[in-house]
Amino acid sequence: MEARKIVDAVKDAVEAVTEPTVPGTPGSGTPTVEEPTTPREPLPPKSDQGTPEPVTPTGFDTGAPKTARGQQGAYLTTAQGARLRDTDHSLKAGPRGPILMQDHHFREKITHFDHERIPERVVHARGAGAHGVFTAYGSAETITSAGFLKKNAETPVFVRFSTVLGSRGSADTVRDTRGFATKFYTSEGTFDLVANNIPVFFIQDAIKFPDIIHAAKPHPDREIPQAQSAHDTFWDFVSLHTEAQHHTMWNMSDRGIPRSYRHMEGFGVHTFRLVDDAGETVLVKFHWKPKLGTHSLVWEEAQLIAGIDPDYHRRDLYDAIEAGAFPEYELGVQVFPDTPDETFAGIDLLDPTKIVPEELAEVQPIGRLVLNRNPTNFFAEVEQVAFHLGHLPPGIDVTNDPLLQGRLFSYVDTQLTRLGGPNYSHIPINRPHAPVNDMLRDGFHQQGVHAGVAPYKPNSLDGGNPFETTEKAFADLPARVAESTKVRANPVSFDDHYSQVRLFWQSMTPVEKEHIVSAYTFELGKCYEQTIKERQLLALANIDADLCAQVAAGLGLPAPAASIEPVEVAPSPALSQIGQEWPADGRIIGIVVGPDGADGAGAVREAILAAGALPLIIGPVGGHAGGLVVQRTFNTARSVEFDAILVADAAAPAADAIPARDAKAGAVATVTVDPRVRLLVEEAWRHAKPVGAWGSGTAVLEQAGIAGTPGVFEAESGTGALTTLQQFLALHRVWERFPATLA
Repeated sequence: MEARKIVDAVKDAVEAVTEPTVPGTPGSGTPTVEEPTTPREPLPPKSDQGTPEPVTPTGFDTGAPKTARGQQGAYLTTAQGARLRDTDHSLKAGPRGPILMQDHHFREKITHFDHERIPERVVHARGAGAHGVFTAYGSAETITSAGFLKKNAETPVFVRFSTVLGSRGSADTVRDTRGFATKFYTSEGTFDLVANNIPVFFIQDAIKFPDIIHAAKPHPDREIPQAQSAHDTFWDFVSLHTEAQHHTMWNMSDRGIPRSYRHMEGFGVHTFRLVDDAGETVLVKFHWKPKLGTHSLVWEEAQLIAGIDPDYHRRDLYDAIEAGAFPEYELGVQVFPDTPDETFAGIDLLDPTKIVPEELAEVQPIGRLVLNRNPTNFFAEVEQVAFHLGHLPPGIDVTNDPLLQGRLFSYVDTQLTRLGGPNYSHIPINRPHAPVNDMLRDGFHQQGVHAGVAPYKPNSLDGGNPFETTEKAFADLPARVAESTKVRANPVSFDDHYSQVRLFWQSMTPVEKEHIVSAYTFELGKCYEQTIKERQLLALANIDADLCAQVAAGLGLPAPAASIEPVEVAPSPALSQIGQEWPADGRIIGIVVGPDGADGAGAVREAILAAGALPLIIGPVGGHAGGLVVQRTFNTARSVEFDAILVADAAAPAADAIPARDAKAGAVATVTVDPRVRLLVEEAWRHAKPVGAWGSGTAVLEQAGIAGTPGVFEAESGTGALTTLQQFLALHRVWERFPATLA
């Protein structure tokens, strides 16, 4: 009976501190201390989860509810539906005997387990995805016949974000390019916009894609370093292959370490051709603009996160959706005349290493994307989703960009191996929402049960079905093909490898330039071969003499002279991430309290929630403090999880603040405040985050030696501290805390 009382007391305590507004709950049910034994149907998905639409492999709406589960019934069964009474013990010849070959359940279970993994993507292996809806503004109706861009048209989508270089097990916050791939399930066929968070690429021709990836991947002899560009083979390639310098500069900038997927731009990279109802064409570049603005991590912060929470970006995405802070982006296009030379303002639109500055061609908004549902099953959705640039609806066509042309082949080819054959479009996440009648038959994993006897054209046995049509049909634009000899060459306009890199550098603010210098110095400093460092310095000299000199000084090498005359360029302010104010939706704010809570902390917490941000109470121990639920303890909290810190109490060292138990505790005997709280605010300060305090919490700012510095503030009350904090959050970071030396 006493044990039962303890169990009940634990259950009551758990229920008392349940916090529905904080994301991260593992499932849709409330677990019990005892193992459940009463049979019941599978639990429904969590409220934040969605699934692929319930359509057949050929696009027929089955009428099944969207919450239909992959598992049915209350009882454990084999894959063929036979109920099982025991899955904990294999069938043996006596309790101590060998396992019998006739144990069909064991063989089915272990064989399926042995084949649970499919080959990971060669690139973009590490990813996260979410469901959403795209709503068109109608502003693109004058330039394309695509139905999903008609005014107020709503299209379900699935988006997969990713890093390029790392394996599935790598960290989220490495310095790398990010993928931003969107599958639009339009009524006229699937459209895949396979974008990156950097608008240019390393190479101009797809034939070199294996080269850049082989160079950027871990060294083949030791399989290190993982998901990093800081190694010899990468810099060997980009320093020799100077068309890669533009992408490399973007990667060395803050764009290479985004704050989250919610704070990340997306770019279609290539130039596409849009066709209107009359057959008239324009050329466009696609842009995704995040509602929250484009923000990044600082380098030390990214390094700490890689060890503390390697799932940082995917956790942020899923938690934001679960908390109702839905990631939102605006799709826009830069529009150019479809001229015979396919250039604009002297910029070759078919060169994927070039941008058109937004000051020359504004980004015109054409629709809004909201991600509002998490995956129900990561493997079935995020891992098996298959994108292809050739998935085009009527009204959108490709150009002769040589990188784009190669991707049109490569994306189909890779799915054949990775997803086991030509029927990857039958996987639920890949199924189109438009009717399909393709005459494709059989093959591995065919899931369509095809009727009829005549999958060929023309036929009479199936009544002529399916029929060709010109109504709302995709048409290959009769674009003129150049009359010339076959060559392996690029146009002369592709030869400029430096002017746009200089444009990017000159468009950065002083603090962003400091970060770029630091990144080049760190990455090149990890290389072994001095000659590779020297060669890259030659490339930097052709971009900007000051940049080259700063990096050379950090490497302890002389700065070489430029081999070409640097081109004077007009800066593009749109390339900078700094200088605007943005909403604080979904920002995470840590509130430090003592064992008994803190005056005003509850009111501040409610005000933060009302503002669309997420407050997390940080207390000495778990459970609750002064009636507040504690989400993080001094042991588990680390500054990198938060966008800002508010200190409401100068809590004395907790019982577990001993170095033997928590290395962050340090020398406890000499301090009056828990040293982990001091470390928390010191790190936040070092990463240019706002830090505020009220009440006894102001003592922490004094002990940390940061009181009175930019972005560090004291207030009379919690609400006063929050008012000041909101001003800083709109700017993301307090950059003036660390004045830049570069102009």
